[in-house]
Amino acid sequence: MTGRQKDRPWLMRTYAGHSTAEASNELYRRNLAKGQTGLSVAFDLPTQTGYDPDHVLARGEVGRVGVPVSHLGDMRVLFRDIPLERMNTSMTINATAMWLLALYQVVAEEQGADITRLQGTTQNDIVKEYLSRGTHVFPPGPSLRLTTDMITYTVARIPKWNPINICSYHLQEAGATPVQEIAYALSTAVAVLDAVRDSGQVSEEKFGDVVARISFFVNAGVRFIEEMCKMRAFGRIWDRITRERYGIDDARQRRFRYGVQVNSLGLTEAQPENNVQRIVLEMLAVTLSKDARARAVQLPAWNEALGLPRPWDQQWSLRIQQVLAHESDLLEYEDIFAGSHVVEAKVDELVTESLAEIDRIEEMGGAMAAVESGYLKSELVSSHAARRARIEDGEEKIVGVNIYGTTEPNPLTADLDGAIMTVDPANEARVVTALHEWRDNRDEARATDALAALKKAAAGTENMMEATVECARAGVTTGEWSWALRDVFGEFRAPTGVSSAPVAVTAEPGTPLALVRAKVARTAADLGAGRLRLLVGKPGLDGHSNGAEQIAVRARDAGFEVVYQGIRLTPEQIVSAALAEDVHCVGLSILSGSHAELVPDVLSRLREAGAADIPVIAGGIIPPADAAALVGAGVAAVFTPKDFGITEIIGRIVDEIRKANKLDPLEVPA
Repeated sequence: MTGRQKDRPWLMRTYAGHSTAEASNELYRRNLAKGQTGLSVAFDLPTQTGYDPDHVLARGEVGRVGVPVSHLGDMRVLFRDIPLERMNTSMTINATAMWLLALYQVVAEEQGADITRLQGTTQNDIVKEYLSRGTHVFPPGPSLRLTTDMITYTVARIPKWNPINICSYHLQEAGATPVQEIAYALSTAVAVLDAVRDSGQVSEEKFGDVVARISFFVNAGVRFIEEMCKMRAFGRIWDRITRERYGIDDARQRRFRYGVQVNSLGLTEAQPENNVQRIVLEMLAVTLSKDARARAVQLPAWNEALGLPRPWDQQWSLRIQQVLAHESDLLEYEDIFAGSHVVEAKVDELVTESLAEIDRIEEMGGAMAAVESGYLKSELVSSHAARRARIEDGEEKIVGVNIYGTTEPNPLTADLDGAIMTVDPANEARVVTALHEWRDNRDEARATDALAALKKAAAGTENMMEATVECARAGVTTGEWSWALRDVFGEFRAPTGVSSAPVAVTAEPGTPLALVRAKVARTAADLGAGRLRLLVGKPGLDGHSNGAEQIAVRARDAGFEVVYQGIRLTPEQIVSAALAEDVHCVGLSILSGSHAELVPDVLSRLREAGAADIPVIAGGIIPPADAAALVGAGVAAVFTPKDFGITEIIGRIVDEIRKANKLDPLEVPA
């Protein structure tokens, strides 16, 4: 032993939640007993998008990718026997962040906690929802107001809470380059701080406290040097913005405070054991450098490209953090990259290019204007398309995917269906029954009055947080709170970015895309159609649209007429669009696990409409047993993350169209 004083480790979390509040509470208490030092709550998609479990859009989604929290009773159970005054809790919640924070506050008060001592974070970055994650509800203006009201409330009442977590994490998963990550996230932070300042709810003397509570949630990819330099660039630009734009003199208030989850996008279904070393390398990018070290880290599990991780898989990811923090000597030294000319040159490059992009966004009117114009979304779709093209042509190498594909049998996945956790399909009915019991047993008059007060506050100018806390106490449900605000604010459908995305893969003679274009043209001629028409649909509440967008863009470039209406559609809406547009194929993209319910529903509705001859394909994180069941139900083809060749997928779609229309196969390779 050296006797050196070790720095305190970062907060260690596991992003977790599933099935019910009871099951998730048990999981949290087990994880804390294993040495986890903070909680990171995953809410299911109905909770994130403001629907109760009995809403039509919630079907198949309840408890799938997180825990359903419909009211105060659920929140009580979720944190039962977990003392919130001593906990640091991160909640991945955005459009409904105000509501979930209100529930959390009331539960803490019921535990006897001093709410001024509560510590944690609500993610609450709505811009990246419009761009990449898709759990937005309200238009940009009202969404920013909700965020502003939360920030001003917490600074005054819950001063240790981080009321917003500006997220570049999801931007990277949507295709962002490091420069785009930095520029878009910091432009969002500027929009939020400007809104708080202009609201008049915080005095000039207290504005430094607002800046000090702004936190960030970032991604760390496998390009170790670039990712580490990105974090240094983030900190350097944030210090400059807060000092020059907002006049913050206290260096502690200007500190770039961030948590991280390392990249889930880069995890592969093929040879998934390789994901372990990817996770470790990505974690090092945000922990090795003391001057740019994350304050909190949560790691995905090795099998997330296959499905929902089991508790053992999450434990493995937690142990990776613990080995680094407690067995290595990392925390005994000052920054080991200080003075590196390589690092400084890369950081300078990122700072220069990011500031130029921030200026470009400012000239457009800021982050909100750049969202509404579609600029940010189209840039991300383009970047993602370029990355996919690099993978397909082998320029960007992924071990086990486009190089070194030969492998020994994997004992970890010998039983693929046992290598992931599955949610009991009967769980949804139990949750819905419990919701109805809650509504039947509450004080209905108090709930009605609370909702009326919330709508009055929303229609006026007062801070909505107090009315939201009263809704929580009165037994209002998640869906009721959200619908009250929908009535006042309306809903928002974000730009898809597909139509404006430039061509990422050329169709020069002899290239794979040129060959597929020939198949598309020949098939359209054989059918007597001007062009083949493909509907790309996202049924349910899964807002991760990256895969759907890339299929839509490549199909367009291959000569298809593409019908893509964005996210959050019912099977009925998808079938109606398929019939109205007279499409030749329907492609369904689902990553949330609701495919087992929603895809067969689409098939059934097509049959009822007399359109059973339209082939349906499905894509997403779909376990082998589920894929077989979908094919048995009539799905023409199932694609999962191992099918990385998008041009090849488009060629397969043409084959399925020919087969469905009883045309001879074409001897044109895809």
